[in-house]
Amino acid sequence: MAEFSLQELEQFIVRAKAATYIGSGQKLLPYRLGSQDLQFAEGDWYYHDSYFGEQDFLGQEIVYLQRRPVWGMNYFGRLLQPDLLTAAEVGRLLKQSLSHMYTEGRFLDGYTFQVGDLTYVDTSEGDVSHFRGKEWITREGEMAYELVYHGGLIK
Repeated sequence: MAEFSLQELEQFIVRAKAATYIGSGQKLLPYRLGSQDLQFAEGDWYYHDSYFGEQDFLGQEIVYLQRRPVWGMNYFGRLLQPDLLTAAEVGRLLKQSLSHMYTEGRFLDGYTFQVGDLTYVDTSEGDVSHFRGKEWITREGEMAYELVYHGGLIK
């Protein structure tokens, strides 16, 4: 298997994330019943994001190098207060917040972004090799959405 640095891996992940869900990338035919699947390829690198649901959802991201899985992340997100925030508002704020974070060339290490009365917050521990984190959205200080995630290298 080809050698790679953690920096090279992280930079690819950021480009892939920016080009798929956040960048409204083209969806693939579902690999599993009911899934939404997105993919990004660049040279020998491939990224695949597969998730189920919309308001409350579960997903997995996998990075392949030369057709071998080298990194993965699992996530579960849910709308806590649909009377305060809609799934459509969550999607819009996630796309705005994360696209700004990705322009910094990263997807870990914490981030806060505000639009009007909505605040997006992300916290994480670890680095691309092994990490866990949580993101949430508040409206006027009240948590209305949350997502937990974890992942790292696959050996």
